[in-house]
Amino acid sequence: MKKQVVLIVFTIGLCLSSYSQEKINISTEKSELKWFGEYAFYFGGHDGIINISEGHLIRTDNLISGGEFTVDMRSIICNDIEDEEANAGLIDHLKNEDFFAVDHFSKAKLVITRVEYHDDTHMKVYADLTIKEITLPIDFQAEVNYETQQMTTKFKIDRQRWKIDYNSKLRDSAIADGIGFEITLSIKAL
Repeated sequence: MKKQVVLIVFTIGLCLSSYSQEKINISTEKSELKWFGEYAFYFGGHDGIINISEGHLIRTDNLISGGEFTVDMRSIICNDIEDEEANAGLIDHLKNEDFFAVDHFSKAKLVITRVEYHDDTHMKVYADLTIKEITLPIDFQAEVNYETQQMTTKFKIDRQRWKIDYNSKLRDSAIADGIGFEITLSIKAL
């Protein structure tokens, strides 16, 4: 009986030690979130950056298995308009009620709910994306580079699903429903 108890305790200890989970902080200074908005009926659009204010990834048995990060919507900038007045006008427009209403919804958040690996570095990520306090599921492809300690992805969302529903009255300046994101998460240690 004593040998069986020792064997059971040893087996439980072995199982617990083989399942290691670690929280890895994201370096907000080295991480980047680029956004892209396009016109619906002709080529062109705008692009810029939004600051990631905090976040972490979860590593389970040396693989990224989860995590989350928060975006400061008040930090949105436009990179492609050189004229200061026009640039400020677009940013004010993006921050107001027509788009992101940052006075009411200053934060957006992405929470990774599940990861399916294609190989050691390529994966499909399932996540919940919250914008304007509306949380909806999304999925996208991502890649981890263990040498540079970065996770990268590109994906688009349909802005209408998050009630980002500005519609221009002029057909030629109509904005496409898709908003593109290119994200690089730099991690402090892997």
